[in-house]
Amino acid sequence: MRGRGTRARTADAAPATDRRHDGRRWYAGDLRAYGDAVRRRLHERELGAAPVLLALAVTWMVFQGLNDNFLSPRNLSVLSVDIVGTGMIAVGIVFVLLIGEIDLSVGSLAGLAGALFAALNVNLGMPEWLAVIIAVLCGTAAGTVHGYSFAKIGVPAFVVTLAGLLAWNGLMLYLLGPDSSINFSEDGLVAMLTSRYYSAAVVTYGLAALGTAAYLLVSYHDRRRRRAAGMPCRSVGEIWARTALLALVAFTVVYVLGRFEGLPLALLLFLGVIVASDLFLRRTPYGRQVLALGGGVEAARRSGVDVVRVRVAVFMVSGTLAAVGGLFVASRLTAASQVPGSGMLLINAIAAAIIGGTSLFGGRGSTWSALLGVLIIQSIASGMALLGVESAVQFMITGGVLFTAVVFDSLTRRAAESRGRV
Repeated sequence: MRGRGTRARTADAAPATDRRHDGRRWYAGDLRAYGDAVRRRLHERELGAAPVLLALAVTWMVFQGLNDNFLSPRNLSVLSVDIVGTGMIAVGIVFVLLIGEIDLSVGSLAGLAGALFAALNVNLGMPEWLAVIIAVLCGTAAGTVHGYSFAKIGVPAFVVTLAGLLAWNGLMLYLLGPDSSINFSEDGLVAMLTSRYYSAAVVTYGLAALGTAAYLLVSYHDRRRRRAAGMPCRSVGEIWARTALLALVAFTVVYVLGRFEGLPLALLLFLGVIVASDLFLRRTPYGRQVLALGGGVEAARRSGVDVVRVRVAVFMVSGTLAAVGGLFVASRLTAASQVPGSGMLLINAIAAAIIGGTSLFGGRGSTWSALLGVLIIQSIASGMALLGVESAVQFMITGGVLFTAVVFDSLTRRAAESRGRV
């Protein structure tokens, strides 16, 4: 009995010794595992956002080398507001691309939302808050019509949204009238969307700290939940590395923008929409159904996904965010005009989603793609404006970047198919 007790005590003591040794090698093991994962992704060409971030860094370095004002607080502050209108629309485009479809009506819907708001507020005297709600709901209703026509009736998404592009653009021109624009108050609710800044350090740095802490807590919660379910999860070392990187970016942004006018309200709202949309896609049953539908319609249907409902909902999201983006574009101009319906807003929004890393084939992408893609496009536009280069050159460069992104997307998909993962 004594021998068995001795062996039992020895066995009980062994885990404690192992834990002490594991404690010393814990982070080293995490970092090795993280390094192995990175090498595996490189070998399998699953690079994530790395190519986009590299392209953005190169773009900034090139323009800063050509003009010292490019990375100035003033120019970066202007850039952070200019990206919001197109970026909001690009987030909606990401939802549509994830199911392998396209929405060509978003530019016209953005213009219609601005025109409808201005017509109701200026011409009819409706309160701004009510005019904003009606304008956004108009985008939702239009998206519902597109989605129902596609999902239930069977009209191809390309055709129904092309018809929407023409119809909503015509309605926008009708609302704007012979003057082709309607100016609204520079001190009102919509104008404040892009003119309001927060400069108090306690607010700006507090928001940066709050966002970093929230990311850390959510990451730990996700790790604990996945481990309890026996699923793969991020190591503690990777979580801390990502948190440190996020903190560096957040506090740097706050510091740089604080040297001009402060943190723009428009940028905060844009980041809020991106975070909410990302959590919605990754952590809700509906989001998982969207990704599943992008992976294959028949497979999603057999797994119990209501294909019609998901498709309609995706186009509703796209229409709603197009209307929201249109209000930001109108806010920047303090006027509703024909600019959003000209076609460039549509092209830039789609290009932003694709350049940012969302696949044209569906099933792969993130709402953060909208932020990265629109940053590249608007950085090119801003750099060209500082250098005094004509817009034709800007279009050619943006087109080249878009073509490169599509080619990379196609090569990545072919590599996945060769490994039997698609």
